[in-house]
Amino acid sequence: MSRARQPPLVTGISPNEGISWTKVTIRGENLGTGPADLIGLTICGHNCLLTAEWMSASKIVCRVGQAKNDKGDIIVTTKSGGKGTSTVSFKLLKPEKIGILDQSAVWVDEMNYYDMRTDRNKGIPPLSLRPANPLGIEIDKGRFPQKDLESLFPGMSADFTSENFSAAWYLIENHSTTSFDQLKMAVVNLKKQANKKNEGSLAYVKGGLSTFFEAQDALSAIHQKLEADGTEKVEGSMTQKLENVLNRASNTADTLFQEVLGRKDKADSTRNALNVLQRFKFLFNLPLNIERNIQKGDYDVVINDYEKAKSLFGKTEVQVFKKYYAEVETRIEALRELLLDKLLETPSTLHDQKRYIRYLSDLHAPGDPAWQCIGAQHQWILQLMHNCKESYHAVSCQLMCRTVLTFGLFPLCPGNALLHSPMLDLDSDVRPSPIGHLSQTASLKRGSSFQAGRDDAWRYKAPQQVTFVEKLTKLVVSQLPNFWKLWVSYVNGSLFSETAEKSGQMERSKKNARQRQNDFKKMIQEVMHSLVKLIRGALLPFSLREGELRQYGGWEMKSELSGQWLTHVIQTVRLSSESLTALEIPNDMLQIIQDLILDLRVRCIIVTLQHTAEDIKRLAEKEDWVVDNEGLTSLPYQFEQCIIHSLQSLKTVLDCKPGEASVFQQQKTQEDVCQLSIGIMQGFIDCLEQLSTKPDGDIDTSHLSVDVSSPDLFGSIHEESSLSSEQRLLIALSNCRYLERHTFLNIAEHFEKHGFQGVDKITQVSMESLKELDQRLFEMYIEFKADPIVGSLEPGIYAGYFDWKDCLVPTG
Repeated sequence: MSRARQPPLVTGISPNEGISWTKVTIRGENLGTGPADLIGLTICGHNCLLTAEWMSASKIVCRVGQAKNDKGDIIVTTKSGGKGTSTVSFKLLKPEKIGILDQSAVWVDEMNYYDMRTDRNKGIPPLSLRPANPLGIEIDKGRFPQKDLESLFPGMSADFTSENFSAAWYLIENHSTTSFDQLKMAVVNLKKQANKKNEGSLAYVKGGLSTFFEAQDALSAIHQKLEADGTEKVEGSMTQKLENVLNRASNTADTLFQEVLGRKDKADSTRNALNVLQRFKFLFNLPLNIERNIQKGDYDVVINDYEKAKSLFGKTEVQVFKKYYAEVETRIEALRELLLDKLLETPSTLHDQKRYIRYLSDLHAPGDPAWQCIGAQHQWILQLMHNCKESYHAVSCQLMCRTVLTFGLFPLCPGNALLHSPMLDLDSDVRPSPIGHLSQTASLKRGSSFQAGRDDAWRYKAPQQVTFVEKLTKLVVSQLPNFWKLWVSYVNGSLFSETAEKSGQMERSKKNARQRQNDFKKMIQEVMHSLVKLIRGALLPFSLREGELRQYGGWEMKSELSGQWLTHVIQTVRLSSESLTALEIPNDMLQIIQDLILDLRVRCIIVTLQHTAEDIKRLAEKEDWVVDNEGLTSLPYQFEQCIIHSLQSLKTVLDCKPGEASVFQQQKTQEDVCQLSIGIMQGFIDCLEQLSTKPDGDIDTSHLSVDVSSPDLFGSIHEESSLSSEQRLLIALSNCRYLERHTFLNIAEHFEKHGFQGVDKITQVSMESLKELDQRLFEMYIEFKADPIVGSLEPGIYAGYFDWKDCLVPTG
């Protein structure tokens, strides 16, 4: 039949050799379920059950007895598992006999003092001063509630060492199910234990009887000799001799034991020193441990050890302790400096900054490390922004020199030093990639042209100002969130404790934050002002004062950015503003960015309208004089499409994002936009007049063709290789009539759709100018037709000296 549990297995013993009565620790598996389950333990064939102390199912402590064999196994027997086996053995050493004058390197195993007043309700181990089972039979704990027993035996106790010991309570608690025969056996065991104690005392007395009798015989002989002499002289002489003997004996004993006692005192002194070293080894090893933990980066361990040492030895008066504690303070001060340097080191993550601030706070660093970190981060961000501008200025200079080298103007660069500069590598990334790169089909620089041999990618490369703004805003958006979160953590005290355990530090942090709130606000405003002024210096230099222009400007403005690039920049700044707003930064600190966006929007509209006016003036070059079946050329349609495309490109600029003001809120902006719009309309009117009044020889019509369905009024165009002035006037008059009835009205609707102000004024002024042109062209056409008739009639009119002054004015 298989057992319920596996048999015991001993896998280790420590120490594995020793003399008799050596205390050993046995380790293994299935060593019993409790003290009652352990029924046998032999080491080298000797029964060690009486000294065994069951600790757990894997550990037993006992003492080795007088074994028969020098070396043997350790066998454990339990009720639940039976007799076990062992994979290790114990070697029994024979003790050497040591005399009272012989030196020994063996330490005396001092018994630990056991306080009988403590742990009254806990089991007492067999190795202690009292037995665990005085009856010697199996203990079977009953299920009686402790409260019921206390109420049944008031003022009594089941502890047999107590003065108020109650045998009934003890039996109910430990032997409630024990049979009567076993209780009889327990009485026999108690009698045997009592007899052993009496026999032990009697044996002690028997062992000393011989000495007692010898002393008694010596005293009797001295007394008889004194009585036989019967004289005081003999009595005094014997007394003197006895004293001399005793003195000589005492001196001999002192001489014999003086060296032994000296060695004992020296050993006691050494033992005491070792005990001190062992007891306070934490302090003595702490300086070296601090150095090792700092090198490994275990700052938490260093701080915990320092707090422990400070609480134990901070106010000590012992010189040795004071010396070692001073060395600890020196190492801690060096750690404070190291952590502060790491805290102020840039760049750094928010997690590391919080960690170093907490370390410095736990080490009670002087000053306010958190505020020092905030100040260092502020200066770091400003320095990054300044370095960004300087790097782009350097790239701009390199690009200028590269242009010089490309066109072969080597004398401008003495020694051709730039030929070896890495900045001249055309494949190197000298700028960050623009967000949403514009299409290469767009015209980035209106009115400018490049050589036919230049690379197309060079023409459509983003300007330096645009890439600078992208990199600058990206830098601020990446650095400012950590800066702001660090301040928020400083305000709410989470820099020191996430669980609010260190309320004192949190309160001090909040108090300091309230006092420095204005200073931090100035830091944010300084960053915002630097960001805005750097962007203004690159894109809106005319909006800066002279002193600010020297500090934030310095860009080589070959030509102004086009409206498309300005639109791209506005989108970039808007995204940056949204990112900063998401941090819950107060709106008053970000208002300066909204003002910048408004100025950029206004500038974008002005520049776009100016470029549109230039494009309108160049429409005359695109007039092909091809007339459709309505007597119109493509010029009115091109004019309308040019304006529509221009307004569509401004749609994102004109739309107001959350927090933005209308671009037309300022009266000056309304007037400027209105005048530019009128200028665009007037420019096209001037273009029509220029085409109509241009001399015949100045117009190349070799490429012209006419629709076959054109009216007979223009039939002569098919026959002639060039248009006459009369034909151009007629086409221009037809275009004017179409502009008046359709084109200008459509353009006015688009202006209103995009929110332009003063559309009525624009339409009125444009219509008046168009009508004046139409009248002038009509009069010119009448003059062309009337000149031959007047030329034939005029000689006859003046032949009779006729004068219109003499004619009567018609009436009626």
